[in-house]
Amino acid sequence: MSHLFPQQSGGAPSYSPYGSSSEPLAFFGSSPAQASGSQGHTQGYYGGSRPSLEGNMGGFAGGVGGGATGNMNMAASGRMLAGEGRWWEAFGTGGFEGEPSLMEELGINPSHILQKSLTVLNPLSKVDANIMDDADLAGPLVFSFAFAFFLLLSGKPQFSYIYGVGLLGTTAIYLLLNLMSEQGIDAYRTASVLGYCLLPMVGLGGIGMGVGIDHPIGYLLSSISIAWCTHSASAIFVAVLRMDHQRLLVAYPVGLLYGCFALLSIFNVKK
Repeated sequence: MSHLFPQQSGGAPSYSPYGSSSEPLAFFGSSPAQASGSQGHTQGYYGGSRPSLEGNMGGFAGGVGGGATGNMNMAASGRMLAGEGRWWEAFGTGGFEGEPSLMEELGINPSHILQKSLTVLNPLSKVDANIMDDADLAGPLVFSFAFAFFLLLSGKPQFSYIYGVGLLGTTAIYLLLNLMSEQGIDAYRTASVLGYCLLPMVGLGGIGMGVGIDHPIGYLLSSISIAWCTHSASAIFVAVLRMDHQRLLVAYPVGLLYGCFALLSIFNVKK
């Protein structure tokens, strides 16, 4: 059996099932100081881990090399787990120290929504190519609901038609843009652009709520709204996808989509 258990000079067996390397094992939760040992500092297994996860591991790392920060994090976690505080504080809006706001957790950025809305309302402004890097559906859903609500107040309850036309139109524009462009665009950003550019149509619905638009002046306002929405949407798509020489090809199907919304705002659907 000597060939299976080689003996050292001290008489103790040196066989190890993990190999003959003397480097310590690195686990997922180990800190850089533990994983590297005497070989120097190395990066953790998850180099891009979230700050919240790093904060929860602070107590373990603090015991090795960061003492004060780890103890503070462990103390805060202990207070939270122990339920320190009065029961009526659960119904308040204070929250914990350093806790992100509800808008941030939902991914809603009001300043970015305002910036995109102002870009749509100013057709003469130059569109930034990175305007849809943080695409969202919070603004488009609000604008779609506002448009449907204005039509409801003007005697045209067409919620289902608006959402149905929006869904089918977004799918069609998404397929066309991916066939026409080399870069491509995802359905989420397509819906975001089309929803933000619906804002002039919301104004048309507000006008129809007060005076009605089923007359020649209303037809003129509807044409202006269609052109406004089409210009804004095609400008954003061209800037994002770098399709400068295909502006008219992009504007044509987009204009047809907003034309459907204008028809819904002018005429009432008979059942």
